[in-house]
Amino acid sequence: MSAAPLRSVVRHRATFTDNQDHSAEFMSGVEAVRDVWLGHGLRAWPSDRTTAESAVETLYRRSGFREPEFVWVPSPPAGSDLIATEGLATTLSFAGDGVTCISARIATMLSESRRRMDTLIARGRSDWPHERRAVETARAQSPDDSARVDISPNAIIRAAVWDSLRTSLFDGVAAAIRTLMPAVAGGVSWYGQQEAHRVAFYDTYRRFGLARFRSDDVELLDLQTALTGATGWWWAFDNVCVMAERPTALHAEPIPGRVHNERRLHHPDAPALEFEDGHLLFVHHGTIVPDWVVLEPTVERIARERNVEVRRCAIERIGWDTYIDEAGLALIDRADDPGNVGHTLQLYVISDGWGRSDHILLAVNGSPERDGRRRRYGIYVPTRISSALEAAAWTYGIDGTDYAHLVRRT
Repeated sequence: MSAAPLRSVVRHRATFTDNQDHSAEFMSGVEAVRDVWLGHGLRAWPSDRTTAESAVETLYRRSGFREPEFVWVPSPPAGSDLIATEGLATTLSFAGDGVTCISARIATMLSESRRRMDTLIARGRSDWPHERRAVETARAQSPDDSARVDISPNAIIRAAVWDSLRTSLFDGVAAAIRTLMPAVAGGVSWYGQQEAHRVAFYDTYRRFGLARFRSDDVELLDLQTALTGATGWWWAFDNVCVMAERPTALHAEPIPGRVHNERRLHHPDAPALEFEDGHLLFVHHGTIVPDWVVLEPTVERIARERNVEVRRCAIERIGWDTYIDEAGLALIDRADDPGNVGHTLQLYVISDGWGRSDHILLAVNGSPERDGRRRRYGIYVPTRISSALEAAAWTYGIDGTDYAHLVRRT
């Protein structure tokens, strides 16, 4: 994984329009590096135990501890169970000169390293006004488009690398795994492959010559690079390090409307995430659901389900037309969609199976999916709304009169 440095960005406030060749090279390089790290984060095959253990041993030595005994478990939930059963977790301990337990020392060492690297990166931002606003803009458009309007490399890297990978891996996969297990009390969890956003961010600056980090910070970055590419979650204790294997299956899809290759967990007819010991998750377009939603959704099960999001996912699985027919939904109102010419808004009343009724607005997405089709979807709206037009307006926070004058919605 290599890329040529964009030297003009390091030396002065060069704009991308100064050199279109550098701009194109930088954009393709940033996206390529990001996608390699995304591949690490979504990898589902056995850990490289030799590389992972070597990196952890070095972190222990740098923290003033001897190499630990390694205990490998088949999944993060198994690691959490082992830590609780063996009584490994302890509260973070402090002495007069600071933290004394290994987990706190490693966490402090890595945090201080990131702070030093952030300081160096921040020096390059002073010549670029409105940096925070630029990051918001860069999140919504491709790196090429950002470069054309002279958005800084810092903002582009933040949006295309850090934010993108954090959304896909840390806020996506790691957050899903956390639902399978209780928090590890008195310990620090490192997420291995799902912490790729941190490592990739600093690695991008290093690879493109945008910042020159201290040698000890480069060494720590190399260790984190090795861990991210080699293994999954791990926990450090003074004499023992618990290492969790990566998933045996991990399925994800592009998030609609995103421009930086963000992914979300999804599989249409099997677990989206699975570990060797049988821990698994069924996920429908990023929403964790019970297995029946994916394997055998029925109108009867939907009627008994209390969770609105789970009901929505199950309905999408069997299809809105099928659900409307089989569930006998009552049509309250219908109207042409002024924000999506050629399509219709339909408002239905639906029983939740628990003696209450909800209103659902059925609409067609204003923008096509990646396959060119426009998705039909339902939105729960307040029961006080009895007009399809008012229901559509409510989803945008406006009134029906304003919605009626929309040219096109997305």
